[in-house]
Order: sequence, then C-alpha cells, then structure tokens
Amino acid sequence: MGLKNKIKNIIPDKIYLKLVYKKRLGKKLNLKDPKTFNEKLQWLKLYDRNPKYTALVDKYEVKKYIEKQIGKQYVIPTLGVYDKFDEIDFDKLPNQFVIKCTHDSGGLVICKDKSKLNIEESRDKIENCLNTNYYYQGREWPYKNVKPRIIIEKYMEDNKGCLFDYKFMCFNGEAKLSFVCTDRDKKDLKVTFFDKEWNKMPFERHYKSSNEKIDRPKQYELMIQLAEKLSKDIPFVRVDFYEVDNQIYFGELTFYPGCGFEEFEPEEWDEKLGEFIKI
Repeated sequence: MGLKNKIKNIIPDKIYLKLVYKKRLGKKLNLKDPKTFNEKLQWLKLYDRNPKYTALVDKYEVKKYIEKQIGKQYVIPTLGVYDKFDEIDFDKLPNQFVIKCTHDSGGLVICKDKSKLNIEESRDKIENCLNTNYYYQGREWPYKNVKPRIIIEKYMEDNKGCLFDYKFMCFNGEAKLSFVCTDRDKKDLKVTFFDKEWNKMPFERHYKSSNEKIDRPKQYELMIQLAEKLSKDIPFVRVDFYEVDNQIYFGELTFYPGCGFEEFEPEEWDEKLGEFIKI
C-alpha cells in the first residue's frame, strides 16, 4: 500500500466523507440535519451500524439469508468457495461460470468459454481484489469486516443470451422505485428509473437514462413483493434481482448505491428521494 493510501485510510470516517462529498458533489455535507438522499446515505454509513449488514453484503453469506427469507429457488447456485485463487480446480468447473470476490464490488471475472479464459489475468485481478479492503474507498462500513474469499457461481443468461438486473430502491420495507442498467457492453452505461407502475421517472442520477423502450419484467410484481420482504426494518437498501426465462434470481443488497456521491438531474430529486429515508 502506498503512502498516500495509508494516510487516506487513517482519516476518521466523518472527516473523510465530508472531504469526498465536497469534492464529488461540490457542496458541504450536512450531517446535523441531512435532507437529501446523498446526505442521508452518508449519515447511515456513520450511525446505522446494524451488525447484520456485514453478512448481508458478503456475497456468500447473504445467500443463507436469502434462502431463509424468501427461498432457495431464488439463489444462484454456488459452484465453489475458496480462500485463495490457486485452490480453484478449473478442470472440475463447467464451461461457463462467474468468479467473484465475496467482500467487494468489482472483483468479477465472467467466463463464457473456459478454453478461452486467461487464467493469469484472472488470478491477477482476483488476488488484487482479495488484498483490498473495499471499506476504505467510500467508508461503507459493512464491508470492513467481511472475510475476503472467492465464490464461483453458475453463469446466468436468458434464452436470448442476455442478463438484465432490476434494482429496487427500498425504504423501510417499501419499494418506492426501481431502475435498470443497460448498454453495459457498449461502455456507455444507461441507468433508467421507473416508478412502481413501470412509468419512466423524470430524473437521472449520474448516468444518462436510455431513450430505448425497456420492457417491464414479467415477474415485476413478485420482485416488488420479494424486495419488500428482504428490506423490512432497514431504513434504506437496494435489492437487485435478475429475471432469466421468467425465473427470478437474487443479485445483491446494496446499502449505499453510488456510495452516496452521485448527483441528480434535476437536483431537486436528491431531496425528494431523501424524504423517503427516515432517520
């Protein structure tokens, strides 16, 4: 770890968040009387420290919670869990799979054809992630004590070779709105927000929304019900699902989307969504 990172990592959470908030959003962070969505996410990082959140952001441990709360049928099958990359026996894996780190966001290798997988590049990426504590990037404290491990999951796609995830913004057990990410493969990510009736919402958050028609998922109502069950008694959490050939699969729980540093356009929506978070 470089000297700059060592210094950054010892800065107290509150000071660090104030500095980054000012740099990213261009304004002072109000923690005494937070009003906006982004401000309240920073407040939750500091003061809503429910110990169960650590297991809920762990990509392996959370599966136990999902199975208990809504059922095993919504859990993507796990092919293996490892402490080190060299423990993986690739000969025993199917032709397609996904490698993830359990403790971060971004430690991901998607293998669609094992014969073409660059194992050395995969090792470098995964081992780098294993040696990084994701908590220090945005002070998302639930990640601080997650045990760094590797999880390999079944590769998922629908019969058209696609995989869409639907992200539900839940406030104390109520899914107020959702969004869909598209155009990832074009390196021009679009993020489009919808209300509970699948009407496109009149704002954007950091990324442009899509001008293309996005079909409502066939299992949308069930997704809402499941998201609300999983988010009960949590001030705010984003619940993600995939829909694969009419079957729902759980994706992840995210407590601080965009780390609470993403601007809204129009800006007034930052406060409108903030009103939903009761602290």
